Amino acid sequence: MVDWEVTATTVYCDDVDDEVTIIVSGNGNVKCTGAQKYAPSQKEAARELKKKSRQKGKTLLCKDASCAKLTGYRDELLKKK
Repeated sequence: MVDWEVTATTVYCDDVDDEVTIIVSGNGNVKCTGAQKYAPSQKEAARELKKKSRQKGKTLLCKDASCAKLTGYRDELLKKK
């Protein structure tokens, strides 16, 4: 177990072309504000991503739990315990 309860960092996410905050609990649970903001059920965010996708010429899509940034940051923190 780690000696902290929760920590967070804000990073640029290429998958959604926006800054997101990664939140890690001491027990290893990890969340991302991008997953909440860019969930498929969020109609406004979906339109924004579609527009950005056209502008960038590539598909932008939040990978949620399978995101390498999420697991990488969590694993790095938990390794330091």
